[in-house]
Amino acid sequence: MFQKAQAEDCRTVYELICDMEQKELPYDRFHKIFLGQLARPDFYCLLLKEEGQTLGVLNLRFEEQLHHAERIAEIMELAVDSCHRNKGLGKALFQQACILAKEAGCIQIEVACNQMRKDTHRFYLREGMHNFHYKFSKSLTGEDTAENRLGR
Repeated sequence: MFQKAQAEDCRTVYELICDMEQKELPYDRFHKIFLGQLARPDFYCLLLKEEGQTLGVLNLRFEEQLHHAERIAEIMELAVDSCHRNKGLGKALFQQACILAKEAGCIQIEVACNQMRKDTHRFYLREGMHNFHYKFSKSLTGEDTAENRLGR
């Protein structure tokens, strides 16, 4: 069953995203950002629950982009509990996100994904996405390194 995340879902979403990133994020900062996003209409945190247990999360951002002259949805995070992977839950979350994006007036859904996540790339390609863009990043904290690693 799908539902929109609520404040009380923060710890569960936090654990799913930390598992996805393979690192422990600062919970206080995560909690503040999570609550801020819940209050904004341009974010939608979608949960997939079964028997009261959260099995997956997909966090969407909606924005109007000048270079499209349209509204676009971007998947910010998609994480499925490690005990429930390879059961079609990610696909279900993705399909529901596409429905939500269309209902929000978006003409396209996008995602950026670390180059190291080869299985995730195959997932998005199977779901009909195309790899048309490069995404570049630069650290502004003084900790810039050319090494690519998860959780950065």
